[in-house]
Amino acid sequence: MDTFALILGIIGAINWGIYGIFKVDLIGAIFGGNTEVAARIAYGLIGLGGAWCISLLFRETEHAPVNDKH
Repeated sequence: MDTFALILGIIGAINWGIYGIFKVDLIGAIFGGNTEVAARIAYGLIGLGGAWCISLLFRETEHAPVNDKH
């Protein structure tokens, strides 16, 4: 779930970057306009993914075991 949320967050960030530079809403363009049902669902999923990513800031990180044998 974390990976999926990060992917959605990246998609949202890229969409905002493209909008900021070129004034093109890529999600809206892909789904036929920003008021279409599919686009609104995509925006909702991206928003939920971003909200999920907030929880990543407050989690304890897991450390991979270190193999010191050379």
